[in-house]
Amino acid sequence: MATLDEIRQKLLSQQTKAEGNRSGGDNSMYPFWNTPEGGQTLIRFLPDGDPNNTFFWAERLVIKLPFQGIKGEHDREVLVQVPCMEMYGETCPILAETRPWWKDDSLQPMARKYWKKKSYLFQGFVVQSGFEEKETPENPIRRFMINPSIFEIIKGSLMNPEMEDLPTDYVAGRDFKLVKTSKGGYANYSTSNWSFKTRSLSPDEAGAIETYGLNNLKDYLPAKPTAEQLEAIKEMFQASVNDEAYDPARWSQFYKPAGGNWNNNSNTTPSAPAAPATTETTTTVDPFAALQRATQAAPQVEETVAPAPAAAPVRPAGTPDASEILRRIKEKQAGLNG
Repeated sequence: MATLDEIRQKLLSQQTKAEGNRSGGDNSMYPFWNTPEGGQTLIRFLPDGDPNNTFFWAERLVIKLPFQGIKGEHDREVLVQVPCMEMYGETCPILAETRPWWKDDSLQPMARKYWKKKSYLFQGFVVQSGFEEKETPENPIRRFMINPSIFEIIKGSLMNPEMEDLPTDYVAGRDFKLVKTSKGGYANYSTSNWSFKTRSLSPDEAGAIETYGLNNLKDYLPAKPTAEQLEAIKEMFQASVNDEAYDPARWSQFYKPAGGNWNNNSNTTPSAPAAPATTETTTTVDPFAALQRATQAAPQVEETVAPAPAAAPVRPAGTPDASEILRRIKEKQAGLNG
């Protein structure tokens, strides 16, 4: 598990670099945006199961390609979501094409349309839900899709020198209060923040980590496109910019518009590629799109994500097991009572 100083150093490095360049398919995802106005959700974030990840989150980058209907079907606009190659540390052909557009005032709206959409994937416990869920998963370790505005609150607090311990620490960590208010008629989370008091994990929470293990967050990100899928992305981008319709005969085996039964009448029988980023097998709601609907009242589409592969429980290097957590909790409580 990375230390708080290591996280701060990496965040500072990323910020310095940025300033220098400036001249799945289950109910494990917790939909905190369903919290009513004035309510709050209490979350305890956990480390990433991947010991190579310095942070306790994973960045998710996607691009939405609008099409003027589906060829041979209808002319209603549809969106196809594709992964941005920058998510894998590689050059994104779409962003490489659109970056120069920002220098031309007349092209900026187009540049904005094809710009990457960023969100952040976390995992942890729902300590106190802001609303009543109809059904909760057996594994209490949930995933959270956090938008950039909330992420800035989390990151800003981590850079505060008064925070001495990593908030994901099993004994000296702290919960995050996600508070929903409104501003200008839209949902607002700007008053969200970390709890003032630290809190040890409860015996039930420690036991859940031992039983189910921590997820590798990258397993729940869109899979990196193959060379063939990347060519399809380039073709779709060009067709989208040219106001063409989506052609299922060319692209449905790679990436499809979300929702609907538009492919039922087509003459193509697409084969399912191995672990595609957004290939549809079942239709599920994109959690970040749902969050955008709740906060921006903007029309969104559904995203289908290939189910993440089942993984054996993972404990990050250097983190104690459940029995060790419980021992430390009892010792701390005994010290307080003494």
